[in-house]
Amino acid sequence: MFAAYAARLDRDQPLNGLELGERPDPTPRPGWSTVTLRASSLNHHDLWSLRGVGLGEDELPMILGCDGAGVDEDGNEVVLHSVIGETGHGVGPTERRSMLSEHYPGTFAERVSVPTWNLLPKPPELSFEEAACLPTAWLTAYRMLFTKADVRPGDSVLVQGAGGGVATAAIVLGRAAGLRMLATSRDPDKRERAVELGAEEAFAPGARLPRRVDAVIETVGAATWSHSVKSLRPGGTLVISGATSGFTPPSGELNRIFFLELRVVGSTMGTKEELAGLLSLCAATGTRPVIDSVLPLDQAPQGMRRMAEGDVFGKIVFRV
Repeated sequence: MFAAYAARLDRDQPLNGLELGERPDPTPRPGWSTVTLRASSLNHHDLWSLRGVGLGEDELPMILGCDGAGVDEDGNEVVLHSVIGETGHGVGPTERRSMLSEHYPGTFAERVSVPTWNLLPKPPELSFEEAACLPTAWLTAYRMLFTKADVRPGDSVLVQGAGGGVATAAIVLGRAAGLRMLATSRDPDKRERAVELGAEEAFAPGARLPRRVDAVIETVGAATWSHSVKSLRPGGTLVISGATSGFTPPSGELNRIFFLELRVVGSTMGTKEELAGLLSLCAATGTRPVIDSVLPLDQAPQGMRRMAEGDVFGKIVFRV
């Protein structure tokens, strides 16, 4: 079967390790299902994998891709929950919990095998391309907002780095849930787009906000950390799920954190139950993921290059 896979790891030039070509079909396994993929979507996780983060030399070659939607062996339209081994379903006692494309082949292929437990029905209201955007970035945003930040309608939320998959999802989901969303971006066009998607206002990074917020959605890391901490009201919550600009902020702002009793909460992905809730929310409200572009799978290198350069707003989807 045709696939896009990591053949080598290169920390400085990750795309040098990406190859396209034939890979073996999934091997049947009790308790697992083979899904014929119709669409998969790109995440920063795929670039980090090519750098060797979460993916070791001993796992190569590895088919990339965390997200996917397709048709199972019985003809059911399904969405894949990307975390394999959650609560022990589908894996043996010696197998580790991981995301697709770390230990188990991913979704940048014609077919993928996952534990049957990891399959959820695709709502008929969603296209395969839309559904394929949800299991990683959109699920991460859903968990950050509604589980970790625990915000309520009318609360104010700052999203750092509008344009990225998680940040864009947070703006759209927050607006749908009645939150007052603010956003930042270095790019004036992305700030304008963030407002079109539901942010009340969008600002340049580090700009003084008109008011302090109840929560901050942080995926940028070092470059925006100080601004995120300073933007919170006393008792507010900073939820972080990534650090695309670096893991070591120039200032920890520790005095402000303890003096204002701020909460700093880590968040990673989401559960199958949260993905079911996200799918239901999208189906019921008409909320749809923001898609930057749809490319055939054989153009995976072009899509990954655009993501690496930061030239995206929303999700890049591969049609299989």
